[in-house]
Amino acid sequence: MDNANPSVLLIDDDPEFRDSVVRLLRTVGLHTLEFSSVPDFLKADPPEGPTCLVLDVRMPGRSGLELQRDLAAANRQVPIIFITAHADVPMTVQAMKGGAIEFLTKPFRDQDLLDAVDAGLARDRARRESERALVALRERFDTLSSREREIMLHVVAGRLNKQIAHDIGIAESTVKVHRTNLMRKMKARSLPELSRMADTLNVSRPQP
Repeated sequence: MDNANPSVLLIDDDPEFRDSVVRLLRTVGLHTLEFSSVPDFLKADPPEGPTCLVLDVRMPGRSGLELQRDLAAANRQVPIIFITAHADVPMTVQAMKGGAIEFLTKPFRDQDLLDAVDAGLARDRARRESERALVALRERFDTLSSREREIMLHVVAGRLNKQIAHDIGIAESTVKVHRTNLMRKMKARSLPELSRMADTLNVSRPQP
């Protein structure tokens, strides 16, 4: 679980609209950081907890769609909810192809925005949890000795202990010891689980 509180990032050049969105989100206990332009947003430090971005499509200066492209290019992953008073089909298609989770046309129902924000925050929580799990998995893999890593790759390639022993020129009993140790260090309860870990880590497997 993410211990930091979630935040909604709101970028819109209309102060009255920003005020109304902040009041709405406050009714469900959500902290909101508001910005009047894309440059103001880019100058601010990102929050630590789960976030989603409520973003106006058309603003003076850089547009919401340009910001979406910039964030993607910088690999800064944040769920985006687009809002606009003047939607058209190409704009909507471009936003959704870019990964936006929702495209709302003003005026929209309060519940539609709340539902979209809830979905965005849930997606960001899941992404953060997945990233933390990958970091932990890499740390466990780093604790393996070079021999344990070698045997792990043979194991997930489907090689039997005696085949591994023959391939690398050690006793089968030694393979068993290394295999037991690497399963413990990786916290893998089964061969399929170890294989999924290898896939997640994108480690190469020797051909049988």
